[in-house]
Amino acid sequence: MGLLPMEADILPPSDDRVFKLILTSPEAKPVLIDLVSSIIKRPVVDVVVRNNEIPPEDTQEKAERLDVNCYIDDNSQVDLEMQASRIEEDSDGQHRNLKGKSVYYLCDLHSSQPAKGIRRYDTLARTYQVTFCSYTVFPERKSYLNSFSLRHDEDSEQLCNAIQVVYVELSKLQEIIKKSVGDMTDLEKWAVFFRYADEPSHRETVNKVIASKEVLQMAGNLLMSISQDERERAVFRSRRMYQTDQQSNIATAEDRGVQRGRAEGRVERNIEIARQALQMKMSAADIAKLTGLTYEEVERLRIEEGGQV
Repeated sequence: MGLLPMEADILPPSDDRVFKLILTSPEAKPVLIDLVSSIIKRPVVDVVVRNNEIPPEDTQEKAERLDVNCYIDDNSQVDLEMQASRIEEDSDGQHRNLKGKSVYYLCDLHSSQPAKGIRRYDTLARTYQVTFCSYTVFPERKSYLNSFSLRHDEDSEQLCNAIQVVYVELSKLQEIIKKSVGDMTDLEKWAVFFRYADEPSHRETVNKVIASKEVLQMAGNLLMSISQDERERAVFRSRRMYQTDQQSNIATAEDRGVQRGRAEGRVERNIEIARQALQMKMSAADIAKLTGLTYEEVERLRIEEGGQV
């Protein structure tokens, strides 16, 4: 039935590799159809995955983009991506790097449509860039679902519906998971599945969600199969270790930079004190004791300043 054993060690479907494995498995077509339908808010009849290959698991491939690129029955293009870990951003909390990444891939995908045989731009297929994000991108917005398209800056009149960026923030499901499963929308059920399937404390609710739809039962079976695959578990551990090592290296480099900056700041302060002391005709030996600079450093500074000791 696809239910997850209560104490089973389940790999997180919010991991980008596990996410792609679930949605691109040969038997996963109904799963992907239902998920895309819940996002674009219309029934999808067919879906074809363009990039169902999974990159190698060696260390050099850890940064591969594990998106699910597909097109549906009306030739619309849909790119689904799980943003499992934070990407490097400025400290202002605007997430411009992530937003820019979404727009870049959206525009690249939309403009990659073959021009041959296209006589009118308004006959190009629609393109959706969908990012499931494990962290909050829009803290000022309460909804976990945020969609953007081309609209007028003042009155929001739509220019065209050719492209659309969609964010599903899995960090905003605290109230949704409290709802009865019967009151959840299809997309809310998928969001709960992706966010909480690996957490035993929410396993009962997740299993109710899984039991509510046949396609979610299929997704549950796929997740169980992936979680029981020792090779995939080894790949998951390896990727997590690689990501953790990267984060540790970045944090260490940042800490060293802070320490170096503080040290350089102290040296600059001591040099300025030494300059003032030179103007007061203090001896090089006394200035060295006062500032911590060496006698030779004070002498060089005296020469640079053209002063006398």
